[in-house]
Amino acid sequence: MKKLIITALAGAMAASSGLALAERGGKEIYDSKCFACHSTGAAGAPKVGDAAAWAPRIEQGMDTLMKHAKEGLNAMPPMGTCMDCSDAEMQAAVEYIIEQSQ
Repeated sequence: MKKLIITALAGAMAASSGLALAERGGKEIYDSKCFACHSTGAAGAPKVGDAAAWAPRIEQGMDTLMKHAKEGLNAMPPMGTCMDCSDAEMQAAVEYIIEQSQ
């Protein structure tokens, strides 16, 4: 009986902590982490919405875009300053930027 209660409590705690760690969407990540540079072109960052600037980057494919987002490129720091982003959140942010820039 004691084992059952402990197992149930552990499951409830895991489920509730999952709610607190819900992944953020691409727009939310962009607005909080990417906007400062990618809206102004700071440090040579391509502006979101500039299809001409993004076209050659998009042509490189998602794997390359994700590599650059995660490892950094030129003046962009690794993870684009989103050190707490999961891989899925980084991908959502990259996908959001692509959608806005085609």
